Amino acid sequence: MSSTATPARDARPDHTELMAETSDLRVRALDPLPAPRSLRTELPLGTTRSDLVTTSRREVRDVLRGEDDRLVVIVGPCSVHDPAAALDYANRLAPVARELSEDLVVVMRVYFEKPRTTVGWKGLINDPHLDGSHDVHHGLRLAREVLLGVLDAGVPAACEFLEPTSPQYIADAVTWGAIGARNAESQVHRQLASGLSMPVGFKNATDGDVQIAVDGCITAASEHTFFGADAEGRAAAVETAGNPDCHVILRGGRGGPNYGADDVAAALATARTSGLGGAVEAGVVVDASHGNSGKDHVRQAEVVREIAARLADGERGISGLMMESFIEAGAQAPGPLDELVYGRSVTDKCMDWSTTAELLGVLAGAVRARR
Repeated sequence: MSSTATPARDARPDHTELMAETSDLRVRALDPLPAPRSLRTELPLGTTRSDLVTTSRREVRDVLRGEDDRLVVIVGPCSVHDPAAALDYANRLAPVARELSEDLVVVMRVYFEKPRTTVGWKGLINDPHLDGSHDVHHGLRLAREVLLGVLDAGVPAACEFLEPTSPQYIADAVTWGAIGARNAESQVHRQLASGLSMPVGFKNATDGDVQIAVDGCITAASEHTFFGADAEGRAAAVETAGNPDCHVILRGGRGGPNYGADDVAAALATARTSGLGGAVEAGVVVDASHGNSGKDHVRQAEVVREIAARLADGERGISGLMMESFIEAGAQAPGPLDELVYGRSVTDKCMDWSTTAELLGVLAGAVRARR
């Protein structure tokens, strides 16, 4: 008796049921943040602070472009870890800045994000409690509160921008921005700078390469379209007009310092070959810390004095100076606030307040002499 074979059942797996997860395999959590507009509405800039930001941005821009013969001085803690100490510093800086305002445009370093070569404390926004809890919600709020407090003291603020989203929460309160040495070659950060509303400095690379900073200025001056977020926190295609007020920061490198007169002249020659004009060719900002002083706060003060002497002798081409300074000298390891020395840095070593106040007077005198 013959039989008809029964067709074999389809042995292929049910892909709907058995499909492996391929997304977010190494992501432990996604914690939604408040929309930038929500935080800015809750902690508004207000008219008085807005006027200070607008005026100080214009003053910084005019100095960087060579239209104002003063010197921009970016001075303050390497990073903010204690809001109370940061505001204490701002209130000490304010009367000195006012007294020297005919010669210096003083802007306070109010840095909340710290790029790390490997790992370490990433700054107040990322880890406001300095304990690895990474309470970013609190960190964002705290950062904005600190900025508003600094402005209330009458001092403009400077920030380094690291995360491409964080400026949505704080940039309206910032007078001057920086792109660090590790990020100066990053397309993401160059695009970010192209849409920022303030002058932005690009640091030379960690190996000392100045061309990377010049290229950053050129790129940031151009129009861009890139992925970003809007004021409601939604993913958006961002279109920018370009930032014409970008400039080079000389911060030294692995090969040694680059704040000498020949280094400044070489950097400006490199900038001139770009044909960009504006701030990038008018002058450079010198960072007296980092590679220019070996991160030695005692040596940093000596660098500032050397530059002041050159300015007093008539040297042109230096539009600004950066100094890392806090209430107490030196640095300490991060830890719980109640176990730390008040007013001492938890990142790079800083000069103390008395040294800083003296150096600001020296720089003001140098500007008057150069005049």
